[in-house]
Amino acid sequence: MLRSSLGRLRVISLMEGVSYLLLLGIAMPLKYLADRPEAVRVAGSLHGALTILFVLAVANVWFARRWSIVRVGTALIASVIPFGAFALEASLRRENRTVGPRRNTPARGTP
Repeated sequence: MLRSSLGRLRVISLMEGVSYLLLLGIAMPLKYLADRPEAVRVAGSLHGALTILFVLAVANVWFARRWSIVRVGTALIASVIPFGAFALEASLRRENRTVGPRRNTPARGTP
């Protein structure tokens, strides 16, 4: 699964989605209901790092699979909607099944 750009995006999408739900569902209530702002600092930092990885993975798939700008935009929007990353991962799984995995290998004749 991690050998292709699409597989890496699927894994990162799931991790980013889980971190977003932890931030919204656990860290934010802890901050505002239990006066524990450090929960948001930790969960927010983790989520921020995973979001950066997600954007880089989307860019990698954009070039590797020649996605349209609409597909890229849809993927990026899915990351800011709660549970959107999971819907995106399901879509990427279907895409991988129908199109097939593309390895990130150089074209023939190139070193």
